[in-house]
Amino acid sequence: MDRRLTKEALRLMEHHQSFVRATVVRTVGSVPGKLGASMLMREDGTTVGTVGGAALEERVKALARTALETHEGGLHHYDLRNWQEGGLPSLCGGEVDIAVEYVASRPRVLLWGGGHVAEAVGRLLPTLEYDFAVADDRAEWVGVDRFPGADRREVVEARVLFEKVDPAPYTHLYILGYDAGKDTDVLELACRAFPGRVGLIASSSKRAHVFAELRRRGVPEEAIARVRSPVGIAIGAESPAEIAVSILAEIVRDVHEGPRHMNPHGSPPGNG
Repeated sequence: MDRRLTKEALRLMEHHQSFVRATVVRTVGSVPGKLGASMLMREDGTTVGTVGGAALEERVKALARTALETHEGGLHHYDLRNWQEGGLPSLCGGEVDIAVEYVASRPRVLLWGGGHVAEAVGRLLPTLEYDFAVADDRAEWVGVDRFPGADRREVVEARVLFEKVDPAPYTHLYILGYDAGKDTDVLELACRAFPGRVGLIASSSKRAHVFAELRRRGVPEEAIARVRSPVGIAIGAESPAEIAVSILAEIVRDVHEGPRHMNPHGSPPGNG
């Protein structure tokens, strides 16, 4: 195993960046890249490592770019005999199988509100190696005693949350606050500036009130439509711990299914 590739893969994971890993997993006869040879492609299309160079590598780079777009990998077979129909322009004479693996960036979650649901979510996130920060305007609700696994614990007013916490690095924001007015302030900020997925814990009446207020403030309808509310996957969750499980399940689904579930339906009723 190439130490450079291992170190780069770890660096990309720590920086919450997705990448594609292509590896030679089977060879027959003479081939340019030996068994186990690997190449990484970063989000910007740059690469490190090699699967053998020449036409084979260009084909694999194209596959890697597609995998970055679709979030899907696959197993691909190549014939390196240019005299065979369908063979690559190569005189090596062998055959090679390349496994292309899409490695999703790890979620980084921002929690607004340090209440019971947020505390339960904060206990589960580290078990999946998902980084998170928590913010509240009440210092006693974001202490290390409640959120020992958090990267950041911020005491900040709702209306200036993004002045203290840059939203750009976060993939998910869950608004789990205790005050509908402050939740609305954070949700307005999120609709206008948060790049990732946004969830609001709410009953049907709270959701209707908050969304109506957002419209009154001029938030575009398409931005409001991005908001997941209620939050989580429908499992009949009622207690804070159960709602936390449903939220984590939602995040896991996002990781594995990519952008296709930006605004899923069928979330558990009654959270809020």
